[in-house]
Amino acid sequence: MNGVPTSAPVPEVLLLTRPGCHLCEAARKVLDRVCGDFGVPWQERSIDGDPDYLARFSEEVPVLMINGIQRDFWHIDEARLRRLLAS
Repeated sequence: MNGVPTSAPVPEVLLLTRPGCHLCEAARKVLDRVCGDFGVPWQERSIDGDPDYLARFSEEVPVLMINGIQRDFWHIDEARLRRLLAS
């Protein structure tokens, strides 16, 4: 090592949603706030366009995925999201 600090990789944050989902709107607000505080970008994808996601998550939206791992669903826990992004 040359003494230059290395930064941790930026986590891949994905919110799976469905059109007309009221819980999804609340989840977007949490992600905007928390990811904004950490400077972490996030993406949103509707499960309606993906048969695999639709079959797997249709009863759980919104679903929070971080680095491909499901971390939360229905109500996104802001404190847990902060802990996950801080680690």
